[in-house]
Amino acid sequence: MTTSATQNGTPFRYSPEALAEVQGLMKKYPEGRGKSALIRALHIAQEENHGWLTIAAMDHVAEVLGITPIEVYEVATFYTMFNLEPVGKYVLEFCHTGPCAIEGAERLIEYTQQKLGIKTGQTTPDGLFTIKEVECLGACGYAPMMQVGEFYHEHLTEEKMDRFIEDCKAGTLNKGTWKMH
Repeated sequence: MTTSATQNGTPFRYSPEALAEVQGLMKKYPEGRGKSALIRALHIAQEENHGWLTIAAMDHVAEVLGITPIEVYEVATFYTMFNLEPVGKYVLEFCHTGPCAIEGAERLIEYTQQKLGIKTGQTTPDGLFTIKEVECLGACGYAPMMQVGEFYHEHLTEEKMDRFIEDCKAGTLNKGTWKMH
């Protein structure tokens, strides 16, 4: 696959800095084992592609790593951390497995869907929020919880979700002023 591969007419290539990072990762593994850098390479591509992976981006990752596109697609479609469609600025990843479900995750997901006017897998018209349901995030003792970017938000309630959404809309979440506890 060539680097001119496109999806919706938009080609994808790593920026020079990102390409250098991926190539540096590949050097950490034995010759011919570039696939070992695949997950981080996909994260970098997703970061550079506005939070999601196009076919063109995945094909470029395959080319850079020297593997087949199907090897990239298999990983990108398996892990919920990779978005295969455009997403909002804030991707609300709700854990919906056992402990979170027992503590009310489904109710909280429904509440958030109603509050934002979207279903799981959809993005608000203003491009701010996407709701996802994901498998266990390893914070069972803090259920119900969600992950947004690198941060876990724990012991969620409807009131905490209201405040979280308002802080996102106001832009204060990115300023590090929002605390869950």
